[in-house]
Amino acid sequence: MTRVFHAHSTPNPDESDWQTLPDHLNAVGQLAGQSAKHFGASKLAEAAGKLHDLGKYTDAYQQRIRGGSRVDHATWGAKIACELYGPLGRVIAYGIAGHHAGLANGREPGKRTSLDSRLAAKLPPLLDGYLNDLVLPATAKEIEPTALKSNAGRKKFQLSMLTRMIFSCVVDGDYLDTDRFYALTENRRLDRDTPKPTLIELRAKLDAYLAAFKVINPIDATRAEILTHARSHAEDRIGMFSLTVPTGGGKTLTSLAFALDHAIAHGLDRVIFVIPFTSIVEQNAAVFKKAFGDLGDAAVLEHHSAFVPTPGINAEAAAKLRVVMDNWDAPVIVTTSVQFFESLYASKPSQCRKLHNIAGSVVILDEAQALPLTLLRPCVAVLDELALNYQTSVVLCTATQPALNAPEFPGGFENVIELAPDPEALFETLARVTVTSAGTLDDDALTQRMRDHEQVLCIVNNRRHAQALYTSIAEEQGARHLSTLMYPKHRTRVLNEVRSMLNDKEPCRLVSTSLIEAGVDIDLPYVMHAEAGIDSVAQAAVRCNRSGKRTRTDSIVEIFTTVNTDWALPQALEALAAEARALMSANDADPLSIAAMNAYFKAVHGRKGPEEFDKQNLLRMIKLDGLAAFKFDLVYKKFRMIDSIQMPLIIHGHDACQALLHDLEHTENCGGIARKLQPFLIQIPHKSYDALAASSVIQPAAEPKYGPQFIQLIAIYLYSDRYGLQLGESALLDAAGLIY
Repeated sequence: MTRVFHAHSTPNPDESDWQTLPDHLNAVGQLAGQSAKHFGASKLAEAAGKLHDLGKYTDAYQQRIRGGSRVDHATWGAKIACELYGPLGRVIAYGIAGHHAGLANGREPGKRTSLDSRLAAKLPPLLDGYLNDLVLPATAKEIEPTALKSNAGRKKFQLSMLTRMIFSCVVDGDYLDTDRFYALTENRRLDRDTPKPTLIELRAKLDAYLAAFKVINPIDATRAEILTHARSHAEDRIGMFSLTVPTGGGKTLTSLAFALDHAIAHGLDRVIFVIPFTSIVEQNAAVFKKAFGDLGDAAVLEHHSAFVPTPGINAEAAAKLRVVMDNWDAPVIVTTSVQFFESLYASKPSQCRKLHNIAGSVVILDEAQALPLTLLRPCVAVLDELALNYQTSVVLCTATQPALNAPEFPGGFENVIELAPDPEALFETLARVTVTSAGTLDDDALTQRMRDHEQVLCIVNNRRHAQALYTSIAEEQGARHLSTLMYPKHRTRVLNEVRSMLNDKEPCRLVSTSLIEAGVDIDLPYVMHAEAGIDSVAQAAVRCNRSGKRTRTDSIVEIFTTVNTDWALPQALEALAAEARALMSANDADPLSIAAMNAYFKAVHGRKGPEEFDKQNLLRMIKLDGLAAFKFDLVYKKFRMIDSIQMPLIIHGHDACQALLHDLEHTENCGGIARKLQPFLIQIPHKSYDALAASSVIQPAAEPKYGPQFIQLIAIYLYSDRYGLQLGESALLDAAGLIY
């Protein structure tokens, strides 16, 4: 009698409904292959999927599934891949060996977790049952990618990215098939089986929404011209684009319309809107949902942040279901640059699972100038590779385009297509404010200015300063405060109150951190901004006279230097502020003009050597190591868009959040609930998080079911309706050290 090997079990002791191993491996192979279609590596990914759990063809694992001790079941597939397929086998071996623990470093003397150490380790004997159950390609030639174009200067970088993409296909296929098996046994409906709107349906909704706009003034006519011109490029080849339009020129909807047209024209799957970490994700998502009408909620996925995966949850299959790993299988994704770029350089399954769904998409990089200078070259390299080999069109969408094109920027973009009609003329047409310098102001002077103006926005450079300044005007009529210490739903409510006050011509005095500089459509006559780079000033300026209803001379953006050293800029931002200061003092022209912006970015980039744009030497590390010794885990640890690790914290004061936490206690599949919880999260630095934990004011939700994945604030008195999370003047606050 032929022996039956199993991949996953159920509580049923007669094993009649257990998933067989051939069913699982062949299904994962098929899913992985489908996921790699946009980059011509379906055969490679399919082979990886079929091999990923090959180690379950051992007596040791078959005992494990019936209650025995843990056993390594991931390494056998990696060994066989290397034996069968040589260097291409090594590409898939990383992902096979790491489909639970993550991509390891290739060679690391003395480290048992490195790929070489695992391949050399003694494993339980592999039974030959798989030879009858699996049809594997016989040679490396059969699994060679069919469409990858070589970049002579980045061949090893290209191999490292292909490795991550195959890893993504395997991890996602493994999760999807495991989830489907347990859903069937539990008679549970899968969220992903709910039909999603097509891009064609979404474009029809957007077209109807745009058609309802009336051209009332010259700015409306200019926005319509920009929209029409951008959409005329929809048939252009897949690759790099720029949309250089002053903020307030309709970039958000124009870029969305182009992206939908372009995706439909080229058979791409989705649109990914990437905004700076300091921006308000839910505001951008709300714009898209409104444009899509009744399809909005089903079409748009907001990915604010990720919960912390917890190793060591009892059963392997349960761990797969409980660890939150969004795969971005939605028509429109709105996420942050931190989530996007850190995932592309990640090594963990939870972050890499989504990568294959970036392939075959249109990526709109909003406010491209906000990318950190110390990681600029790795960011440019990965975007360039997506455009070259992964059927991904990238739109650099900003009012202040940084100089990232070759040859001016080392390794920069080539053949970038501009979507805006005559950007220089647009900047002149859409100029609506006067930028001035207020010199040095202490907090008393700032407070007085806010009292003297009935409608005013003051933007400062860190959360502590924002809280302190708001405290000084809190009793004034219309006083409001915004920072990332407030959870997204709370920020949305405050912004709705601000808009209502402005629309009704009531007093409105708003203090905010830089999160308000992008994606927030409010309109005030007077904006104050603490010294920063010209690009930040330009973003802030769009909150002044946004609709163009006032004269330019009556719409003031005032730049000030703060006296209090507690609010001093970090060294990196001080350097940008210094360049802005020099530009404004040496030039009588509009500091927001294209000429001024070009001069600013040329000065910023010119004072740095190429190594300064890759401070961690990541590209050099990848180039030197090569396929055999790639340091995936080390690169993951070094690629950080922000210096301090951020930890998600659930604020449960809202009724909807409490209902979700209640549901979390009674579900075995937390993915959908995790996504719905994101509007109730704030991100805090790890040191502050640890201090809160030590004070016993935070605790896991739904423990022990999900372990310490979902952490909630239980001392709700620490959360203020005015300020958000109250860290005070304590060591907690000092540990934060952020400018957001």
